[in-house]
Amino acid sequence: MVTPDSVKAGIEGGLACEHVEVIGDGQHFQAVVVSGAFAGKSRVQRHQLVYGALGDRMREEIHALSMQTLTPDEWKKAGA
Repeated sequence: MVTPDSVKAGIEGGLACEHVEVIGDGQHFQAVVVSGAFAGKSRVQRHQLVYGALGDRMREEIHALSMQTLTPDEWKKAGA
């Protein structure tokens, strides 16, 4: 079974992140991902980077992933 920790590890393993939080029930997950790699990228491009980090797991193991993708500056402005 896929766990929030395994999804978090997959994201961190494929994308340089400053902060990652993942919650979920084994099929549906929600993530907050903070990465400098998101600078200058659209929301779609940011999500594509996260999907790329997870690779085949997105098609085979994870049914749904909703995410908030922020740059470090956006994260600080959000009060984190």
